[in-house]
Amino acid sequence: MLTKRIIPCLDIKNGRVVKGIQFQNHRDMGEPAALARYYSDEGADELVFYDITASPEARDIDFTWVSRVAKEISIPFSIAGGIRTVEMAKQAFDTGADKISVNTPAQEDPSLIDALARAFGSQAVVVGIDLKGNDLYSNTGAPSKTQRSDRTPLSWVDEVVSRGAGELVINSMAMDGMKNGYDLDTLNRVSCAVNVPIIASGGAGECEHFRELFEKTNVSAALAASAFHSKAIAIPKLKAYLKNFNIPVRIST
Repeated sequence: MLTKRIIPCLDIKNGRVVKGIQFQNHRDMGEPAALARYYSDEGADELVFYDITASPEARDIDFTWVSRVAKEISIPFSIAGGIRTVEMAKQAFDTGADKISVNTPAQEDPSLIDALARAFGSQAVVVGIDLKGNDLYSNTGAPSKTQRSDRTPLSWVDEVVSRGAGELVINSMAMDGMKNGYDLDTLNRVSCAVNVPIIASGGAGECEHFRELFEKTNVSAALAASAFHSKAIAIPKLKAYLKNFNIPVRIST
C-alpha cells in the first residue's frame, strides 16, 4: 500500500511566508528557506510553495528564494503561482523545484497543461483547483480579483487530467484556515472521478482531521498550513498518531 503524504504548504508574498484565513488577513510566518529546513527536519514528505500574488499581479516568480530553498532541503517541493509558460516552468525546475503547479493560468489557457506535460512529463505537472461549494474560482490569492468560473468543477477536473495533469490539489476555499476539517464530500467526488493522485487542502486543525481524511477518502496526500505553522500539530506526532490507526505513513529515522 502506498504511504500517505503529509505536505506543509507555504504561501509566499513579497518573498516571505505568510498565512491568512480564507486568503485574507495574512500574517508573516518567516523566511522560506529556514521554514523549509524546519519542515524537512520534522519529517514532511514534500513541500508546496505558493506565490499567492503572482497570478493576480500578472508578474513572474522571484526565483531567488526558490534557489535558497533547494540548497536547504532534499525532499521534493513544488512551486505554484504565476507559472504561465513552459519557459517559466523550466526556470523553476532549473532552480531546483521537483514539480510545478498551475491554477489560474491554466484556466485562462488550458493548452498550457498540454505543453507542460509534453515538456516535463505528467508526473511533474500539478493543477491546483480552488472550490467553494459547487463553484470553481481563479485568482484566489487576491480576494479583490477572485473570479468565479463558468466551468463546473468536475468538468474542469476531467479536462485537466485529459490534458496531462499528473496530480491535483483540491482546495476548499470555505474551509481554508478554519481548522474544522477537510471537505470530505467534495474530495470523495473528485477522487472517484479521476485516476490521478489527489492532494487535499483546506481545513486541517487536529490530528483527527487527517485520520478522517485518509480513512474516508481515497486521497493520496494531506496539505496543511495553519496547523503546522502555529505548531498546533507537530509532524512527527501526527505521523505516529496515523500509524496507530494503521494508516501507512513514512516515519523518519
